Amino acid sequence: MEQTYRVSQVNAYVRNLLEGDRLLSHITVEGEVSNCKYHPSGHVYFSLKEADAQLPCVMFSSARARGLSFAMRDGMQVTATGRVSLYDRDGRCQLYVTLIRPAGQGLLYEELERRKRALYEEGLFDAAHKKALPEYPRRIGIVTAEKGAALQDILQILRRRNPYIQPVLSPCQVQGEGAAESVCRALRRVARANVDVIIVGRGGGSIEDLWAFNEECVARAVYACEIPVISAVGHEINTTLIDFVADVVAPTPSAAAELVSGTSEELEARLIDLHAGLYRSMAAAVEKARAEVDALGVRLRYVSPGNRLARDREALAAAGERMVWLVRRALTDERTALDLHGERLRRGMRERVRQARADLGVLAARLDGVSPVKTLSKGYAYVTTESGPVSGVSSLKPGCEIRGYVSDGGFTALVKTVRKNEVTDDGRD
Repeated sequence: MEQTYRVSQVNAYVRNLLEGDRLLSHITVEGEVSNCKYHPSGHVYFSLKEADAQLPCVMFSSARARGLSFAMRDGMQVTATGRVSLYDRDGRCQLYVTLIRPAGQGLLYEELERRKRALYEEGLFDAAHKKALPEYPRRIGIVTAEKGAALQDILQILRRRNPYIQPVLSPCQVQGEGAAESVCRALRRVARANVDVIIVGRGGGSIEDLWAFNEECVARAVYACEIPVISAVGHEINTTLIDFVADVVAPTPSAAAELVSGTSEELEARLIDLHAGLYRSMAAAVEKARAEVDALGVRLRYVSPGNRLARDREALAAAGERMVWLVRRALTDERTALDLHGERLRRGMRERVRQARADLGVLAARLDGVSPVKTLSKGYAYVTTESGPVSGVSSLKPGCEIRGYVSDGGFTALVKTVRKNEVTDDGRD
């Protein structure tokens, strides 16, 4: 059974075939520009056509920054370099362009691109080096041909818009042999003339006519200039090397003159605004000063000797009342503590007496248990001689006198015989 494919599979297969082709992966095509559209995203959509063929093309914004150095429009004959592939969504074969050059001028454009890359990598195009234009310039330097139409356009606009601006011309050769060196000398000369901004420009022409402004020495002179420089070379479709180095780019010399010359009416309106702003600032400053004076008056009254004395008296009275309250509270606390200590002392004394009585009873009972009088009452007698108590028969002799004490009296007797107990082996008498 024959296999069926989806549309996306067919398109992907065709795209892979096109992108895998060695010729189509990097190809340069020449043709006439048709249906050229600049999209807001920065992409450029156009077609290259000839008598009986047409090829859709697209240049993305990422490639446009380096690959398109002029304003391309319908009817131009150009060469476009890129790769051929298929756009899956529309199923359309198109050229994805990375470089566009006018046909017949390839070598000059290649050299211009080489110089642009070199200066870019060196950092001469960095935005950090761009200087801001003065808001109200008084002297404007002009670097152009003394008899060129560009100078007349600039002077006419300056006189019409703002006659207070003083133009300072530094004439130079703008095309032909030695033009680049002439432009560099004129630029350095006018930079020393105490101007506020410099316009470097000339009328339109071919790439050969404008080539002096593509020379590296001119680009470096513009970059090194300490005065803000406006590049106004050619018309809007022309792009030169100094456009990337200058602080500001104007599409034409006339546009550059309008850029730096605010009209006298605008200047007067600006002065009126500044005057009104100054008046508002002064009124606000006066009001603020009044408020500060009032605040200082309040503070002065607050720190006057009379007010300070009254506040000190109030503070002293409050401190006295607090002192009395603290003393009374301390006395109350001391009385309470004394009462608590007295009660604890009385409870302690009663407990000590009770404990002493109990101990005395125990001792009395123990003393009574060992009392000789109590022992005598049981029939025992306490016997002594002149030598002392009789503890055994060894201290007695027949005929000696002994004294005996019993529980209710005493007696005297003579010892007749003395017999010592004999102890048997089992311990009995």
